[in-house]
Amino acid sequence: MQYMLMFYQPQSEFEQRGSADAQAYMAGWMAYVGAVRESGISLGGHGLQPPMTGTTLRIRGDKRQVQDGPFADTKEQLGGYFIIDVPDLDTALEWAARAPCATTGGVEVRPVFTAP
Repeated sequence: MQYMLMFYQPQSEFEQRGSADAQAYMAGWMAYVGAVRESGISLGGHGLQPPMTGTTLRIRGDKRQVQDGPFADTKEQLGGYFIIDVPDLDTALEWAARAPCATTGGVEVRPVFTAP
């Protein structure tokens, strides 16, 4: 079964990417990414640029509403994702628990929709 692992991180982790601590921060992620890829379960995935680089579009009536930065006003933002193919939810949760951000932010695990 395919699952999407969505990695939610606090702002402080996005800031670490470009700081003097970037090497230590990235080492944890590179170890995790390497393990996921080596296991053969990865169907794809990417890290994302910081939330403030995003743009949100909504259509209300016949008008387009465009907002720079993240729409959600939360303490954690989406930092990256993987699509994995594993036997069941328990296995997906085991991989989610290994993500570096599981202890500082969170990992949403959601089944991928397949049309009947």
